[in-house]
Amino acid sequence: MFNIANQLTLIRIAFIPLLVVVYYSPFEWRFLTSAILFGLAGITDALDGYIARKYNLTTPFGAFLDPVADKLMVAVALAVLIESHADVWFTLPATIIICREIVISALREWMAELGKRATVAVSSIGKIKTTLQIIAIVVLLSVDPEGWPIINMLGYVTMYSAAILTLWSMYVYLRAAWPSLRGDE
Repeated sequence: MFNIANQLTLIRIAFIPLLVVVYYSPFEWRFLTSAILFGLAGITDALDGYIARKYNLTTPFGAFLDPVADKLMVAVALAVLIESHADVWFTLPATIIICREIVISALREWMAELGKRATVAVSSIGKIKTTLQIIAIVVLLSVDPEGWPIINMLGYVTMYSAAILTLWSMYVYLRAAWPSLRGDE
Protein backbone atom coordinates (compact mmCIF):
# COMPACT_ATOMS: atom_id res chain seq x y z
CA MET A 1 0.00 0.00 0.00
CA PHE A 2 2.79 2.47 0.80
CA ASN A 3 4.83 1.93 -2.35
CA ILE A 4 6.91 4.73 -3.88
CA ALA A 5 4.03 6.02 -6.02
CA ASN A 6 1.74 6.34 -3.01
CA GLN A 7 4.53 7.90 -0.95
CA LEU A 8 4.91 10.61 -3.61
CA THR A 9 1.17 11.27 -3.36
CA LEU A 10 1.44 11.56 0.43
CA ILE A 11 4.36 13.99 0.01
CA ARG A 12 2.11 16.10 -2.23
CA ILE A 13 -0.48 16.22 0.55
CA ALA A 14 2.21 17.14 3.09
CA PHE A 15 3.18 20.09 0.88
CA ILE A 16 -0.28 21.66 1.39
CA PRO A 17 0.19 23.09 4.90
CA LEU A 18 3.82 23.84 4.08
CA LEU A 19 2.73 25.91 1.07
CA VAL A 20 0.31 27.93 3.21
CA VAL A 21 2.87 28.55 5.96
CA VAL A 22 5.58 29.57 3.49
CA TYR A 23 3.26 31.83 1.47
CA TYR A 24 2.19 33.76 4.56
CA SER A 25 5.67 33.92 6.09
CA PRO A 26 7.30 37.37 6.43
CA PHE A 27 10.25 36.52 4.21
CA GLU A 28 10.90 38.00 0.77
CA TRP A 29 11.58 34.55 -0.69
CA ARG A 30 8.10 33.31 0.25
CA PHE A 31 6.58 33.82 -3.20
CA LEU A 32 9.23 31.99 -5.17
CA THR A 33 9.47 29.22 -2.55
CA SER A 34 5.68 28.75 -2.63
CA ALA A 35 5.79 28.48 -6.41
CA ILE A 36 8.60 25.92 -6.18
CA LEU A 37 6.64 23.86 -3.64
CA PHE A 38 3.58 23.88 -5.86
CA GLY A 39 5.69 23.07 -8.93
CA LEU A 40 7.28 20.13 -7.10
CA ALA A 41 3.82 18.94 -6.14
CA GLY A 42 2.84 19.09 -9.83
CA ILE A 43 5.92 17.06 -10.74
CA THR A 44 5.13 14.44 -8.08
CA ASP A 45 1.64 14.18 -9.60
CA ALA A 46 3.07 13.26 -12.97
CA LEU A 47 5.80 11.10 -11.45
CA ASP A 48 3.62 9.02 -9.14
CA GLY A 49 1.28 8.08 -11.97
CA TYR A 50 4.16 7.23 -14.28
CA ILE A 51 5.87 5.08 -11.63
CA ALA A 52 2.63 3.32 -10.68
CA ARG A 53 1.88 2.41 -14.30
CA LYS A 54 5.44 1.54 -15.37
CA TYR A 55 6.20 -0.70 -12.39
CA ASN A 56 2.66 -2.01 -11.91
CA LEU A 57 2.37 -0.38 -8.49
CA THR A 58 -1.23 0.75 -8.84
CA THR A 59 -3.28 0.20 -5.69
CA PRO A 60 -6.86 1.00 -4.70
CA PHE A 61 -5.43 3.37 -2.06
CA GLY A 62 -3.38 5.20 -4.71
CA ALA A 63 -6.31 5.33 -7.14
CA PHE A 64 -8.36 7.01 -4.40
CA LEU A 65 -5.67 9.28 -2.96
CA ASP A 66 -4.07 10.65 -6.14
CA PRO A 67 -7.06 12.67 -7.41
CA VAL A 68 -7.84 13.80 -3.86
CA ALA A 69 -4.28 15.10 -3.43
CA ASP A 70 -4.50 16.94 -6.77
CA LYS A 71 -7.76 18.65 -5.93
CA LEU A 72 -6.65 19.58 -2.40
CA MET A 73 -3.40 21.09 -3.63
CA VAL A 74 -5.09 23.13 -6.36
CA ALA A 75 -7.98 24.26 -4.14
CA VAL A 76 -5.68 25.39 -1.32
CA ALA A 77 -3.33 27.21 -3.70
CA LEU A 78 -6.30 28.94 -5.36
CA ALA A 79 -7.74 29.89 -1.95
CA VAL A 80 -4.43 31.49 -0.96
CA LEU A 81 -4.28 33.33 -4.27
CA ILE A 82 -7.93 34.46 -4.06
CA GLU A 83 -7.17 36.04 -0.71
CA SER A 84 -3.94 37.70 -1.83
CA HIS A 85 -5.22 38.91 -5.22
CA ALA A 86 -8.60 39.91 -3.76
CA ASP A 87 -10.39 40.93 -6.92
CA VAL A 88 -13.21 39.62 -9.04
CA TRP A 89 -10.96 39.12 -12.08
CA PHE A 90 -8.96 36.48 -10.25
CA THR A 91 -11.72 35.09 -8.06
CA LEU A 92 -13.99 34.33 -11.05
CA PRO A 93 -11.74 31.83 -12.87
CA ALA A 94 -10.49 30.37 -9.57
CA THR A 95 -14.08 29.76 -8.43
CA ILE A 96 -14.96 28.17 -11.78
CA ILE A 97 -12.04 25.77 -11.39
CA ILE A 98 -12.88 24.84 -7.79
CA CYS A 99 -16.61 24.39 -8.54
CA ARG A 100 -15.90 22.25 -11.59
CA GLU A 101 -13.66 19.97 -9.52
CA ILE A 102 -16.47 19.43 -7.02
CA VAL A 103 -19.07 18.78 -9.73
CA ILE A 104 -16.91 16.35 -11.69
CA SER A 105 -15.76 14.51 -8.56
CA ALA A 106 -19.38 14.01 -7.56
CA LEU A 107 -20.28 12.97 -11.11
CA ARG A 108 -17.47 10.41 -11.22
CA GLU A 109 -18.49 8.98 -7.85
CA TRP A 110 -22.11 8.71 -8.94
CA MET A 111 -21.19 7.16 -12.30
CA ALA A 112 -18.95 4.65 -10.48
CA GLU A 113 -21.95 3.62 -8.36
CA LEU A 114 -23.80 2.94 -11.61
CA GLY A 115 -20.82 0.94 -12.91
CA LYS A 116 -20.15 3.51 -15.61
CA ARG A 117 -16.97 5.18 -14.31
CA ALA A 118 -15.31 4.81 -17.73
CA THR A 119 -17.94 7.15 -19.20
CA VAL A 120 -16.32 10.05 -17.34
CA ALA A 121 -12.67 8.91 -17.40
CA VAL A 122 -9.95 11.58 -17.57
CA SER A 123 -9.69 13.02 -21.07
CA SER A 124 -6.92 14.82 -22.93
CA ILE A 125 -8.79 18.11 -22.40
CA GLY A 126 -8.67 17.45 -18.66
CA LYS A 127 -4.91 16.85 -18.80
CA ILE A 128 -4.30 20.08 -20.74
CA LYS A 129 -6.55 21.94 -18.30
CA THR A 130 -4.57 20.58 -15.37
CA THR A 131 -1.27 21.56 -16.99
CA LEU A 132 -2.52 25.13 -17.58
CA GLN A 133 -3.80 25.32 -13.99
CA ILE A 134 -0.42 24.26 -12.64
CA ILE A 135 1.41 26.77 -14.84
CA ALA A 136 -0.97 29.58 -13.87
CA ILE A 137 -0.71 28.82 -10.17
CA VAL A 138 3.08 28.55 -10.26
CA VAL A 139 3.34 31.87 -12.10
CA LEU A 140 0.94 33.62 -9.70
CA LEU A 141 2.52 32.17 -6.57
CA SER A 142 5.99 33.17 -7.73
CA VAL A 143 5.59 36.94 -7.38
CA ASP A 144 4.08 39.46 -5.01
CA PRO A 145 0.54 40.23 -6.28
CA GLU A 146 1.21 43.92 -5.60
CA GLY A 147 4.19 44.00 -7.95
CA TRP A 148 5.35 42.44 -11.18
CA PRO A 149 2.29 43.38 -13.31
CA ILE A 150 3.53 41.62 -16.45
CA ILE A 151 4.04 38.30 -14.64
CA ASN A 152 0.69 38.67 -12.88
CA MET A 153 -1.01 39.36 -16.23
CA LEU A 154 0.63 36.24 -17.70
CA GLY A 155 -0.73 34.27 -14.72
CA TYR A 156 -4.21 35.72 -15.21
CA VAL A 157 -4.23 34.91 -18.94
CA THR A 158 -3.12 31.36 -18.22
CA MET A 159 -5.71 31.07 -15.42
CA TYR A 160 -8.48 32.22 -17.77
CA SER A 161 -7.30 29.72 -20.40
CA ALA A 162 -7.45 26.99 -17.76
CA ALA A 163 -10.93 28.15 -16.68
CA ILE A 164 -12.19 28.00 -20.28
CA LEU A 165 -10.82 24.46 -20.67
CA THR A 166 -12.32 23.66 -17.26
CA LEU A 167 -15.79 24.60 -18.50
CA TRP A 168 -15.24 22.78 -21.78
CA SER A 169 -14.09 19.58 -20.08
CA MET A 170 -17.01 19.78 -17.63
CA TYR A 171 -19.38 20.07 -20.59
CA VAL A 172 -17.76 17.01 -22.23
CA TYR A 173 -18.10 14.94 -19.04
CA LEU A 174 -21.69 16.04 -18.40
CA ARG A 175 -22.65 15.35 -22.02
CA ALA A 176 -21.17 11.85 -21.76
CA ALA A 177 -23.05 11.21 -18.53
CA TRP A 178 -26.29 12.91 -19.63
CA PRO A 179 -28.18 9.75 -20.59
CA SER A 180 -27.50 8.35 -17.11
CA LEU A 181 -28.39 11.66 -15.46
CA ARG A 182 -31.71 11.75 -17.32
CA GLY A 183 -32.43 8.13 -16.45
CA ASP A 184 -32.64 7.15 -20.14
CA GLU A 185 -30.68 3.96 -19.61
